[in-house]
Amino acid sequence: MLIKPEKLNPGDRVATISPSWGGAGAPELRWRYEQGIDRLKTVFGLQVVAMPNSLKGPDYLYRHPEARAKDLMDAFQDPSIKAVIANIGGDDSIRLLPYIDFQVIRDNPKIVMGYSDVTIVHLLCHKAGLSSFYGPAILTDFAENIEMDSYTIEMIKRTLFNTEPIGEIEPARKWTSERLEWVEENKHKQRPLRNNSSYELLQGEGRAQGRLIGGCIDVLEFAKQTVLWPEEEHWEGGILFFETSEEKPEPDFIKYWLRNYAAQGILSKINGMVFGKPMDETHYDEYKSVISQVLEEYGETDLPVLLNLNFGHTEPKFILPYGAKAEIDCDHTTFSILESGVK
Repeated sequence: MLIKPEKLNPGDRVATISPSWGGAGAPELRWRYEQGIDRLKTVFGLQVVAMPNSLKGPDYLYRHPEARAKDLMDAFQDPSIKAVIANIGGDDSIRLLPYIDFQVIRDNPKIVMGYSDVTIVHLLCHKAGLSSFYGPAILTDFAENIEMDSYTIEMIKRTLFNTEPIGEIEPARKWTSERLEWVEENKHKQRPLRNNSSYELLQGEGRAQGRLIGGCIDVLEFAKQTVLWPEEEHWEGGILFFETSEEKPEPDFIKYWLRNYAAQGILSKINGMVFGKPMDETHYDEYKSVISQVLEEYGETDLPVLLNLNFGHTEPKFILPYGAKAEIDCDHTTFSILESGVK
């Protein structure tokens, strides 16, 4: 069992970090960061501190992974900080690994949230025995133009501010992945939202329950054969969640990667899988096809698989707490998180 961190309350102090790309500190994007942290303050009543290295810009942070890691470690060691939220993802959080003290994380459990390349930070927490949260980031969801999406706000409150079971996660009514340049003249321009379709059952019957484990499938490749790769017990009976990055990987890559999970024995150990809506719904049908192909190749045609969930590289999004018990109901095409994410 992973350690659950304590819930957030209005007035709590939260830290922002840049574990990968340092765009939050770029002068031309500073307005975007300020817009994001303003929402933490006004929507959720939180106090915000930027960790010292987090706003030093992309060049500095690329050259100094140890500075990025120090921010993370210092945030854990500061008892006044109740949560750590990533500014954005990137592509090289894996370079933090040599500078991480897992005991510090374990001894100072607190909320950690982000998505995409922040998958690596989640695996750092997982290795230390801490449940973290695959969810919104400062420069994307919090800094959404005009206002945050109400679906995202509700999911943050249900998951991080509440000790009741999170419950059924209904699909968002609307969604967008549209790219709108992060320039200040677009600050008051809202991205158009499209009608969302419901979750799609790819295969399976009845109900499947298990503890959540997964992340961005592209980024999980960076962690294979490192100390971060979860031990066998964490896959056993789990609900595996995957989503794809803004790179929109070709369907063949999904096929190759899933074959590796099958070859490791992971697909035969888990109780179910859920997939996030791909960015712009690119390759949606092709992904379905290769997922089905691999499951058929390995005799896993009864494994419950649910598609088109609102997490990852799509907005709005809900939050997945690592290690929390979740349920796929194939008969009603629903997804629920059966316990709280926090204590």
